[in-house]
Amino acid sequence: MKIKNLFRLSEIYTSNVYLLTGDWNALEDKNTLIDVGRDPGILRRIEESSTGVGKHKIEQVFLTHTHYDHASLLPIIKRTFNPKVFAYSSNLKEVDIILKGGELLQIADRQFEVIHTPGHSTDSVCLYCAKEKVLFAGDTPLIIRTKDNTYAPEFVQVLEYLVSKKIERIYFGHGDPLSENCLSTIQKSLQNIT
Repeated sequence: MKIKNLFRLSEIYTSNVYLLTGDWNALEDKNTLIDVGRDPGILRRIEESSTGVGKHKIEQVFLTHTHYDHASLLPIIKRTFNPKVFAYSSNLKEVDIILKGGELLQIADRQFEVIHTPGHSTDSVCLYCAKEKVLFAGDTPLIIRTKDNTYAPEFVQVLEYLVSKKIERIYFGHGDPLSENCLSTIQKSLQNIT
């Protein structure tokens, strides 16, 4: 699986936008965007990306949640590439498939588990690939350094579930990925909220 962050320094506030493609760009691979952001510059970056001969540039979109900085470009992405759109929320008319959490779905050439993570917003999800040991977290708060806040029991259960997974890299909705001490970071966060 290949992961490309289409976000580049932008003059507008936006999220990371990840393009996932298969290792060999095979016909059965599903070219996928995780979040779409709000910077129209990603349209050109999608067109310039190697996504396979005879394949749609974008076949599906997964929204980690529907906040404007992650989802504003969705109508244009839908109109331009006509992908299937997955989200936990049905608030956006472009969403085709409502996620419930627990689904196993193909993204690029890998299986991903959808994990409902109601910590940042009620419609937040993370996407976890066991084979690659990667987690796409959106804005789910996985790095919690203080004990100052209170969190819903459902969010505590999510962190307990995540520490049971093998995670070696976390891709966030903003900023660089975390590739060191991922599980111990989540474990420390869990200790700070319980």
